[in-house]
Amino acid sequence: MISKPDAATVANDSVPRHIAVVMDGNGRWAQKRFLPRVAGHKQGVEAVRSLIRGASERGVEALTVFAFSSENWSRPADEVSFLMDLFQRVLREEVQKLHANGIRFRAVGTTADLAGETRRLIAEAEALTASNTRLCFNVAVNYGGRWDIEQAVAKAAADGRAEYFAEYLSFAGQAEPDLFIRTGGERRISNFLLWQLAYTELYFSDTLWPDFDEAEFAAALAWFALRERRFGKTGDQIKVASMPPA
Repeated sequence: MISKPDAATVANDSVPRHIAVVMDGNGRWAQKRFLPRVAGHKQGVEAVRSLIRGASERGVEALTVFAFSSENWSRPADEVSFLMDLFQRVLREEVQKLHANGIRFRAVGTTADLAGETRRLIAEAEALTASNTRLCFNVAVNYGGRWDIEQAVAKAAADGRAEYFAEYLSFAGQAEPDLFIRTGGERRISNFLLWQLAYTELYFSDTLWPDFDEAEFAAALAWFALRERRFGKTGDQIKVASMPPA
């Protein structure tokens, strides 16, 4: 069944259970330094490492990053090739570190268009880290929010369970994002987690992704902690619901 979040249980929770991030600005970061765009993507990996570390230290349950959208295939061929190679390199170099720190890795999206070696590395990473519980690190690759809804509806209809289609979404079983972060100055969600972001707090930063460091992350969390999440209720209702019993 489709359900809304329970505002009473999250209104006073200053740490998001699930954070979703659009890592925008890699190319512009490089161009400002008269470097090729791909240099920005390479530097952006360092920001991802910092983000994972900060999220796991704060007790965040799930972290989802938008690594490659279904629309990104239309970018210049050399940039797409570099991004696919970089993804393979990161899988080879980082998964053991994730595993050692109790972090689960999941790739979310349609993998049919990815190279066979990429699919193999993804499968190995997911199998190795499947039992880890400290943080679930979701990488959205060849993913689109519209695709996610369409494939969920199709699967649910095929199973005769159309009214339960939300259970077929890629992130079923995980808390919906409490906090969405987009860097790079743009103010849009770009076909990312369209269903799941219905009640999410949206934080937009002008900082280009490679410069999004621990201080920037702390600022986003501080902003989130001040939000009153009402989920359609009034502020007074939330205050009453959050009061301890007499």
